[in-house]
Amino acid sequence: MKLIIAEKPSLARNIVAGISATMKKANGYYEGGEYIVTWAFGHLFSLCDIEEYQETPPASAKWTMENLPCFPSEFKFRIKKDASKNVDAGAQRQFEVIKRLCNRADVDTIVNAGDADREGEIIVRLCVVNAMNGNVNKKFLRLWLPDQTPETVAAALKDMKDESEYQRLADEGFARTYIDWLYGVNLTRYATLKTGKLMRIGRVIIPIVKAIYDRDLAIRNFVPEIYYGIASKEETKGEIIELTSKKKFEKNELEKAQALCDAYNAAKATVIEKKKKKDTLNPGKLYSLSKLQNMLGKKYKMPMTESLEIIQKLYENGYVTYPRTNSEYLATAEKDKIKKILGNVEKLGYPVKFKDKKTIFDDSKIESHSALTPTYKIPAKNTLSEKENIVYSAIFKRFVAVFCAEDCVVEKTEIKIDVGGLEIFSLKGTVIVTPGWTKFDEFSKQDKILPNLKKGDEIHIAFAPKEKETSPPKRHTIETLNNYLKNPFREEQSAAADAEKADKDAENKEAENDEEDYRAIFEGLELGTEATRTGIIDNAKNSGYIELKKDTYSILPDGEYLIKSLIRLKISMDKYKTSEMGKALKKVYNGKITVADSVALAQKEIDEIFHRPKDPPETDKDTGFYGDVVGKCPLCGRDVVRYKTGYSCSGYKEGCEFSVYGFICRRVISKVNMEMLLSTKRTSRIKGFISKNGKPFDAYLKLEDNGKVVFDFSDP
Repeated sequence: MKLIIAEKPSLARNIVAGISATMKKANGYYEGGEYIVTWAFGHLFSLCDIEEYQETPPASAKWTMENLPCFPSEFKFRIKKDASKNVDAGAQRQFEVIKRLCNRADVDTIVNAGDADREGEIIVRLCVVNAMNGNVNKKFLRLWLPDQTPETVAAALKDMKDESEYQRLADEGFARTYIDWLYGVNLTRYATLKTGKLMRIGRVIIPIVKAIYDRDLAIRNFVPEIYYGIASKEETKGEIIELTSKKKFEKNELEKAQALCDAYNAAKATVIEKKKKKDTLNPGKLYSLSKLQNMLGKKYKMPMTESLEIIQKLYENGYVTYPRTNSEYLATAEKDKIKKILGNVEKLGYPVKFKDKKTIFDDSKIESHSALTPTYKIPAKNTLSEKENIVYSAIFKRFVAVFCAEDCVVEKTEIKIDVGGLEIFSLKGTVIVTPGWTKFDEFSKQDKILPNLKKGDEIHIAFAPKEKETSPPKRHTIETLNNYLKNPFREEQSAAADAEKADKDAENKEAENDEEDYRAIFEGLELGTEATRTGIIDNAKNSGYIELKKDTYSILPDGEYLIKSLIRLKISMDKYKTSEMGKALKKVYNGKITVADSVALAQKEIDEIFHRPKDPPETDKDTGFYGDVVGKCPLCGRDVVRYKTGYSCSGYKEGCEFSVYGFICRRVISKVNMEMLLSTKRTSRIKGFISKNGKPFDAYLKLEDNGKVVFDFSDP
């Protein structure tokens, strides 16, 4: 008997549909013929908590520095817990079913049918290894499904490979799990104990929150600058012709701008060239998950969580291919499958044909999964909800556009106008002659109708200076954040620069960015993956760090506090550190380093945070830990304690008013200096205070007899 373990019940049902309709359902599994099919509920196992690694677990669940940092010599898994921190009863029951089936005497083959990614790979492996106490002594195969149609399932069952061929994928999955646990558990506890406020620290969540924080801070601190441009907008032959110069002038150069306008207006403006040519406009590429989410967010304001849920449901119902893909290309081995899908699409009346092109089929642009496409299974009318139909139609129409038998023919026009040899202006327009694929998938460029001019025509001009103002950066949208996370090291262009580059060489620019993005993916430079990114962004939203309104992200007070606290604690979790670990994971996948090597890199980074050398009192910003006693109250003699916002007498509930705010003139007051203040009535000479008018200064803090703290500028 072959035991197939699916990642989820829905996948188990689809596998059964691909085997036989006569399989009978039992308690937690299906059975029929030579197959048994059971399932997990996603993750049945999770890594143990820090306390579970201790020989004598503490009686209190209170977090403490005594067991930090925690670097297990061997990572341990256990059945996951529910929201009440008890063993999840449903997970335990289903694992017992899996365990019993794995150890059945008539089962000689076990099949891993986790989702076709590193997460699915380790979900089922953990079930099998734990069910058989670490000794998998039966044949172990892998069922790899690019989609969940019965036909694909039946074909994949005949072409299963040994599970050992997926060992590197599993290694990458385990390495990611261990590393994320090390960062999350150690640094979350450390930062929480330091600040007295729960801080959810993660390898990917922090760069996400910081990207939004940095952008919002840039907007907040933006100071607009005045400059001058020059432009003419006059009528010639009954048509308004607008000419805008590329030349710019500083706010104190108005006279220069006016002088240039006078020179232009004294010259003749003549059409020196008019070109018209017909061209074929290519459709966009097939969708990766992030590119589809970008479009849905921009056009329909659909949050990533919602769009992923819908795409996942369409996948589980067999209508689309595996959703968590980072590629916009198809594998060359899929050509026959695509021909069959095109045959079904053509029967619906769409003008499609098979195209064997490098812009569609390219194995070098595929890491694990091909682009999102429809399957041969077309949903019946009124089967899908309104939003499901929006998402499915987007995937379907893009597929039709890519394989459309009718080309989109456009007429491109360019008119060049010379203003007295001082500057040549170029007017460009594109008109669709034959719509072709644009009947099914939108064409983003707007047609620009140009004036009816011919070579030699003289143009009326009246150039004048135009006062303009620099614009602040835009807030991150679903699209810009996704693009940033996919390749955080690609330089962002301004809208104007993008437009100018696009005019010069649109196709080369797209190809260049394409190569750069795929290089970033394969090297592990992206922040998160297509499989994890949506969930991590959602976690940041649910944690109150960021919010999403329509398709625009902004930082929330808790997110700002998080980033500022990490900066003060010198915990660097920027895109550089995260990408370094991403590169290490790719090296694990490529067999260049071991899981242990990658874990050691993470441990080294974390250990440096816990054992960083102390700064001298003059520059020290370490406020110690929430709850630390720093001395005796000068007013009542009780303990002075470090709380969230500073240092206060523990007798504040009884009416003692002594307190020192933790930030004075934008400078952190460290624990060491607070201890000095209470013991000797004077701190060290603290560097880095900022006055109200923004000027830095150094000073002592002095404790007066009445409990007030004042600046002291005298010598020691």
